Amino acid sequence: MSTPVVPTLSEITLAEPRGFCAGVDRAIEIVERALQKFGAPIYVRHEIVHNTYVVNDLKQKGAIFIEELDDVPPGATLVFSAHGVSRAVQDEARARGFSIFDATCPLVTKVHVEVAKLAKEGFEFIMIGHKGHPEVEGTMGQLDSGIHLVEDVADVARVQPAQTDKLAVVTQTTLSVDDAAEIAEAVRQRFPKVREPKQQDICYATQNRQDAVKVLSPQVDIVIVVGSPTSSNSNRLRELAQKLGTESHMVDNADELQAGWFEGKSRVGLTAGASAPEVLVNQVIERIRAYGAVSVRKMNGIEETLKFPLPKGLRIEPQA
Repeated sequence: MSTPVVPTLSEITLAEPRGFCAGVDRAIEIVERALQKFGAPIYVRHEIVHNTYVVNDLKQKGAIFIEELDDVPPGATLVFSAHGVSRAVQDEARARGFSIFDATCPLVTKVHVEVAKLAKEGFEFIMIGHKGHPEVEGTMGQLDSGIHLVEDVADVARVQPAQTDKLAVVTQTTLSVDDAAEIAEAVRQRFPKVREPKQQDICYATQNRQDAVKVLSPQVDIVIVVGSPTSSNSNRLRELAQKLGTESHMVDNADELQAGWFEGKSRVGLTAGASAPEVLVNQVIERIRAYGAVSVRKMNGIEETLKFPLPKGLRIEPQA
């Protein structure tokens, strides 16, 4: 079947930054190193990052993804995903004697540490996030009680903490920066004494990718986001472009592109969520070129240089 050519297409503009962040890089490397060092299979609780291509690639290398610790045999090596896990899961995994490597993003761990510290001081928490997301379950699961989830401004009016003298707010790291700010403002209005984090919880990579879409959207006729449906930060990028008035679509891979989207459009903006690898971006570029785009240009943007260290015990010794 020949690829349809869309006559008006001319240019692809690449958002900068896009794709993998330091936390995702580290999480994938932890699984790959564990496979190298201990051999297959390596068990991973939940998808290591929310990307179909990455998960399938690691499955082929010998990773087995599970949701329940009952599915991990005694003595196995277990990796916690980048999204983090609850206290109960950590305790159970230790009690079962697994060899554990924690791939929780250090920026998520920072939120966990803050929650544990303030809880000891008697604080209750309001968490801004999406119900059912593994990161939210992990953060709320740091405590047995006293942490209340709000998903939108309406939830803030309904939340009933046991006391308001010691109340702190925490946030899922992959939210829309603007939406989270609006919900945080509603929390402040209702609970003026609420304690906020010294630095916002939304991670630098989420913020940078959203800022890039804000610059990109007005320059193009359509925005394509490379990301999997389960990826929170990828979904937020698509929603943001749409909110800014630019038609936008999210695709897991190049096969999901539809020629009809590009009819009457000449400039295509392209970005990728923090868990989407560049190989998928390149495949999308090739497909849009096949539709008729003639040039690709990179937007100016922040260059990210942050790198997180690997856990002890995963350094590969050089071969003698």
